[in-house]
Amino acid sequence: MSTQRATASAPASVGNVAVGFDLLGHVIEGPADRVTAIRTPKTGVCIDAVSGIVTELPHDPQANTAGQAVAALLEHRQAPFGVALEIDKGIPLSSGLGGSAASAVAAVVAANALFDQPLAREALYPFALAGERVASGAAHGDNVAPQLVGGLVLATAHRIVRIPVPAGLHAAVVHPDCRVETRAARAALERNYRIGQFVAQHSRLALLLSGCFTDNLELIADGLIDELIEPARAPLIPGFAEVKAAALASGALGGSISGAGPSVFAWCQDRAGAEAAGHGMAAAFTARGLRTTVHVSPVDSPGARLLQP
Repeated sequence: MSTQRATASAPASVGNVAVGFDLLGHVIEGPADRVTAIRTPKTGVCIDAVSGIVTELPHDPQANTAGQAVAALLEHRQAPFGVALEIDKGIPLSSGLGGSAASAVAAVVAANALFDQPLAREALYPFALAGERVASGAAHGDNVAPQLVGGLVLATAHRIVRIPVPAGLHAAVVHPDCRVETRAARAALERNYRIGQFVAQHSRLALLLSGCFTDNLELIADGLIDELIEPARAPLIPGFAEVKAAALASGALGGSISGAGPSVFAWCQDRAGAEAAGHGMAAAFTARGLRTTVHVSPVDSPGARLLQP
């Protein structure tokens, strides 16, 4: 008998990871979106309910990341049934934690389970990307890909590549109580860049990836320096310079803006270091009058999962 109902959760994520703009991302433990997909006799997608810490999501499936992602999956599979979605938001919007992507990922993972022959996890990537396009206007996989498969991921238009990281590597991610709209953050980048800036950025990305593959923390630290995107977006985040300085002063390998912001992340060689960095970053935001939420997580954390009924 075919599955009639399935629920999946997808974790928050750190997009870009400093120098991997639209390419690199990793998941974090803690906040997650949960989506239930229910078979319906009428074809198409409908949004039945939105709950959790965000309730103002559109119920029009074409304007909803989860709805659009599932619609793309159903069209591809030529599904003879429809899907009703119930979305439970655990990740705040416009936070730099991949909230729009998480809804899309959880939705396609849940909807995929309704098929008698579900697709492999990585095969769901293009459908989740279709959902992400609704939120940001661009189909970038730096949040979608790690949320699907877990860990640190290099995501291109058509490929997902898992990147190994040193054992014990942790991230501190601090979310201040303010918002940065993804589209506004992307608009801040609409400017001309010099070839030398691209060369410098590419060299940092190469150092970061090399350090991850070789367990070389010095290379990782040298690679976590964003001289291209961060300077354009930093003014959108109150106290960013002080927050980053606090992370580095605590011994972090490096850090930058998480996704479009306003969350800020720091990589540290162990959990104790990440806890210290998180405390320091939170204190810097507090000095600016902002409340914060701190997340400490292994960089190599699991991605989306189906939940037992």
